[in-house]
Parts: sequence; structure tokens; C-alpha cells
Amino acid sequence: MQEIQNGACALCPRACGADRASQVGVCGGGASVKAARAALHFWEEPCISGSRGSGAVFFSGCPLRCCFCQNHSISAGNFGKEISSETLSDIFLRLQEAGAHNINLVGPMHYAPWVLRALDRVKHRLLVPVVCNSSGYERVDTLRLFDGYIDIYLPDLKYVDPQRAARYSGAPDYFKVASKALPEMFRQTGGIQIDGKGIMQKGMVIRHLVMPKGRFDSLAVLEWIAAQFRSEDVFVSIMSQYTPFHQSSAYPEINRRVSTFEYNTVVDRAVSLGLRGYMQEKSAAKEEYTPLFDLTGIV
Repeated sequence: MQEIQNGACALCPRACGADRASQVGVCGGGASVKAARAALHFWEEPCISGSRGSGAVFFSGCPLRCCFCQNHSISAGNFGKEISSETLSDIFLRLQEAGAHNINLVGPMHYAPWVLRALDRVKHRLLVPVVCNSSGYERVDTLRLFDGYIDIYLPDLKYVDPQRAARYSGAPDYFKVASKALPEMFRQTGGIQIDGKGIMQKGMVIRHLVMPKGRFDSLAVLEWIAAQFRSEDVFVSIMSQYTPFHQSSAYPEINRRVSTFEYNTVVDRAVSLGLRGYMQEKSAAKEEYTPLFDLTGIV
């Protein structure tokens, strides 16, 4: 596979060149898939979780290093268990049998070759949509490998401002990368398709987490979305759940929850732009919404 040519990994925008057969990359990924949880998940958007839950597989590691990451134990801490592609495909089938509305791959792209092998193995037995839950910080070349495999993309669009992206996620090129990645995701899925029970079958939901002292950047995010996509073609999910996690205390300006004024400013702009989708209640900013990463469904 070209993205790990001669052992030099370039699956993510870091393109760190690691020989994944003998070392881990910047993302934390090594020679096999590593995952921390596989279970029904009820805290996605209603069109994803529905009444029976989304079959979420949380992969370990991450190319970003967000100082506020609520899943930091698996993203920065790289907690998880190494499994084979065969085991991963069996997990997909077990989640489907448990009633999942979809198979939800949470942060899978730095394991692209292994995940694709798992999907190939069950492609005639997997009867529910496949969701890719992404930070938005993805290489277009890697995304193209998934063309025809992913039915629904669930990307973040965290920042437009490169200084904020550098300060809080160590990625000054975040918007440069994400602004190319999201159109590629949309190219693959096309517009929104919802079944008779309100469950999404195809399309894209763009998530944006409103952060303290970040409302002007949030407005820039929404304006880019409105300019890039027709409002009837994508959903936007504006999230209020920011909670100081991980290393947030090192950044005093974000070491608090989002104010009602900050959040409402962003929501009001989304409405004025005609964007459709979901706006979280402020009560969503709670630590209990973070899943328990204890290898459930992996061991």
C-alpha cells in the first residue's frame, strides 16, 4: 500500500515515516490494530445512535494531540489491546448481531490497511451502514482508500485559526488539511439519506465543539461550512460538551466550561446561515458522557 511504502508510514498528515512493522508512529499505531472499546454507544447524534445504539469501535492512538481531549487515555495514552484484522471483523459482526444501527469506526484512519482488510472480510455479511468518526485531520489520499466502504462520515471541524490549532492540538496546518478532507468525505457519501425510522444511511454530519474564548473561530468554521456545502446536503452538529480534561489546566483561557453567551452566539450564527442539524443542550458538558475504556468488547 502506497501510504506505508517501504515501511515509511504516511497514512496521516504527520507523515512521520515510521516503519510500522518495528516501531510506532506519531499516532501511536504499530504493526496491528489497537482498540480500547467495542460496544453499543448511545451518545452520538440521534440519527446515528437511534434507539438501539451505534456499534462503536474506539481505536487507540491519534495523530492529533488535543490538550482537552476527553478520550485522552486512548488517544494520547494509547491504551488498548492489539487485535488482528480477523478479530476486528468478528467484532463488527457481533455489534451488528447486538442490534447496532451501524458500525461506527472512531478514529480508524491511522489503521487504514488493517481496517480495510476487516471490512473486506465481512462485506457481504455487514448489512448496516459503516460510519467513520474522524477528527477531520485526515490525508485525502488515505480517505480515498475508503471510497465505497464508508456510508457516513462524522468529522470534526475544530478550527480555522492556525494559531489556535497549533496551541491546543499541535497542528497549525489543521484547517489546511481538514478543508480538503471534508469535501473528499462528501464526495464519497453524497447528500443525506435517512430511513423511515430517522436513522441515517448515507451522508455527512460535521461536528464543531464550541470552546471557551473561541467563538470568533467558531463563527469562521460555520461560515466556511455554509460556503462549501448546501444546507440540505449536510448536517451540522454544534456541541456544547467542552469540559476541561487532560492538560486543559495548562491553558488558563480554556480551563473552564463554555459560557451560555459563547454557545448561543455560535448557535445563532448557524441559524442565520441556514445550517441544519443538531445543537446540544448545555447540560451535555458532563464527564459521564465519556465512555469507559476498559476493553469492553475487545477481550
